[in-house]
Amino acid sequence: MSLANQFAAYTNWRAGLSSYIGEFQDWLSQNELSDAQTDLRLTQLLERLREDRLNVAFVAEFSRGKSELINAIFFADFGNRMLPSSAGRTTMCPTELLFDGNKLPCIELLPIQTRASNSGVSEYKGFPDEWTSVGLDVESPDAMQDALRHVSETTRVTPEEAARLGFEVGQGEVELYRVGDDGLVEVPRWRHAMINFPHPLLKQGLVILDTPGLNAIGAEPELTLSLLPNAHAVLFILAADTGVTQSDLAIWKEHICGGGMAKRGRMVVLNKIDGQWDELKSEVEIDAEIRRQVETSAEILDLPAAQVFPVSAQKGLVAKINDDAALLERSRLPLLEAALSDELIPAKREIVCDSTDSEFGDVSRRVRGLLDSRLVGLREQLTELTELRGKNKGVVEYMMGKVRAEKDEFESGLQRYYAVRSVFSTLTNNLFGHLGLDVLRQMTQKTRDAMLEASFSKTLSDSMAAFFSNSREALTKSNHEINEILSMMEAVYKRFAVEHGLKLGSPTAFSLLRYEKELDRLEAWCDSHLNTMVSLLTHDKKNITQKFFEEVAVQVRRAFEHANRDAETWLRAIMAPMETQVREHQIQLKRRLESIKRIHQATDTLEDRIAELESVEKNLQQQIQSLEAIVGRVREMLLPLPVSELKAA
Repeated sequence: MSLANQFAAYTNWRAGLSSYIGEFQDWLSQNELSDAQTDLRLTQLLERLREDRLNVAFVAEFSRGKSELINAIFFADFGNRMLPSSAGRTTMCPTELLFDGNKLPCIELLPIQTRASNSGVSEYKGFPDEWTSVGLDVESPDAMQDALRHVSETTRVTPEEAARLGFEVGQGEVELYRVGDDGLVEVPRWRHAMINFPHPLLKQGLVILDTPGLNAIGAEPELTLSLLPNAHAVLFILAADTGVTQSDLAIWKEHICGGGMAKRGRMVVLNKIDGQWDELKSEVEIDAEIRRQVETSAEILDLPAAQVFPVSAQKGLVAKINDDAALLERSRLPLLEAALSDELIPAKREIVCDSTDSEFGDVSRRVRGLLDSRLVGLREQLTELTELRGKNKGVVEYMMGKVRAEKDEFESGLQRYYAVRSVFSTLTNNLFGHLGLDVLRQMTQKTRDAMLEASFSKTLSDSMAAFFSNSREALTKSNHEINEILSMMEAVYKRFAVEHGLKLGSPTAFSLLRYEKELDRLEAWCDSHLNTMVSLLTHDKKNITQKFFEEVAVQVRRAFEHANRDAETWLRAIMAPMETQVREHQIQLKRRLESIKRIHQATDTLEDRIAELESVEKNLQQQIQSLEAIVGRVREMLLPLPVSELKAA
């Protein structure tokens, strides 16, 4: 099955999963088993599934055929090239292709001058007025092509302006930004482009990122700090006629697979193999030449040869448009698409399964625990009432006193519960005292002031190092508070389970380790790009400070924002089971006491009450069966696909 069909199957699976979770949410509401916290968690889970995106990035130096490869893999059904693809530089700025049903088809372009600010592209996405919008006529291929040429536009600025915008004029081996005869430098007109296009794959949640070459990647670090690391697949394109050049190798090592460690979903494409199709050579000789290129490229990139895919994107596109099966096979494009499908879709499905299983599993276990608790309480009532058959009034009074004493004992024990709530609140405040954004904001301002006042390079370097050290310390202290909360809740869960028979299980664990690793990654990038002796000695202090806060500090803040959201969700989740069980136990004790009171007042109501409770017991058992059926359907959707089914899909 092609990548398009495989992705469509994945989309259908995700829609089915959402449907079953929505059914579960409705069932909880109809059976009065939901609460505000449960409903919020399920709504957020459904929202994440609805907004799920599959991000595929295409990375290469100029003129390697990125845009043509995107056209060939995803847009051949359009009958023409969607993205401009010709000799020279066609993609001058990072370009995202996606679909947003709330907007008309258009291209949104962020002016290059916004680089002079302290804000990243992701922040500008919240301010539509900053973007230039160009409408797309999806009914006219020619009009589409004209509109899409905007991503190739350039402008001419002074060398000083070019440097201020982050372009290294005439520096390094790749001198793409040189001063012309007019004393000006040609730079991209746009910083970032977003193409909103109603293509079936984009409608299903595919997001394609087309990147410019090395200089542009280096000048827009949000690509390397956020967009590329978060892509589910990165296709790195080489040209068969040049092999791995120095600039190709620089991109590979710096931005894709540093240290020779290839991540999942990272593939190398050796494009333009049609350049080897020499009519004076046999097919065997041509294949041998392509194989040598593959092996050489794999050796230089320190990869197995099986991870390098030779293709002809241009011939593959022509073959698809003309329905030429022989040419399509010779282009080898189907082999790349099959590998991309086998690598990308299962990996993405696994990520969604893991996150869904964790959230849904916790909610469904809580509901099952609540029903089990109700059933246990109901059966206790039935046992008590059944034992009262034929007993005199004194026995009934004794039983009533016993239940009242049990109720009083539980309510006196609630003082410990309220004390736990108080300590929990204190520890929560301590946690956000370390993890909160106010702390980070103060730390950021202190670092900015120190860097701007710095007289020596060492002060700049030390300030950057201190920022990461202080950020890491905040996470360490936060982890300590999290462990305190977890230890306390484990002890409380056990105590209430022993003393009052509450079925609480074990509290959910939580860690900030992923955010500590994110800090390590950001500091490593900073140390290799900004906090180096060469950079400190050759760049203006103000320029380095601006780059640090525009490119690095903003990513640290984003990590802390995610950590805060995760911590808040965990804190609600860890307290909710106890709150629910305590409330439920109170209700059960109250009902037991009321039942015996009624029987004490009129003994002829005993059989009626027993029959009533037996009916409630039957309904509870039916609820548990219905819950198991609904949860079972979701669980079945979350099971890993057998290898045979994956290949068939």
